[in-house]
Amino acid sequence: MVERIAHNNLELAIIIRSDFRKDGIEFFTDDNSSQQLGYMNRPEGYEIAPHRHNLVAREVHLTQEVLFIKSGKVRVDFYDNNQNYISSTVLLKGDVILLADGGHGFKMLEASEMIEVKQGPYCGERDKVRFDSAKEEDIQLKQS
Repeated sequence: MVERIAHNNLELAIIIRSDFRKDGIEFFTDDNSSQQLGYMNRPEGYEIAPHRHNLVAREVHLTQEVLFIKSGKVRVDFYDNNQNYISSTVLLKGDVILLADGGHGFKMLEASEMIEVKQGPYCGERDKVRFDSAKEEDIQLKQS
């Protein structure tokens, strides 16, 4: 299953659940997205021709992150760009999320391992604005 989290026409996240299956290849982002997220399912013996990528100047205006949940249970809280809480969802082992826009926070509901991929170079504290989390009593879990 693939879930898209949006608010006021702003795509905040794309979640690829661990049970997603499809033959072939599918990209969930469009060609203009600064972080590309795709899925491939190829049969035994299928070959991808050797290749390398050319140096192409790109301008990145917003850091986007992809998280792979290796183990555990993680609640993701979504916020708009004005730091207003929107909703939350739970990610489980094998789930993948692209955090495309808006704000986000995390609460480990179990001991968890995550792998993060994002554009660089990292700009330290200039890279983000930190703000207060939503109160526990305000958390609204979206059901997947």
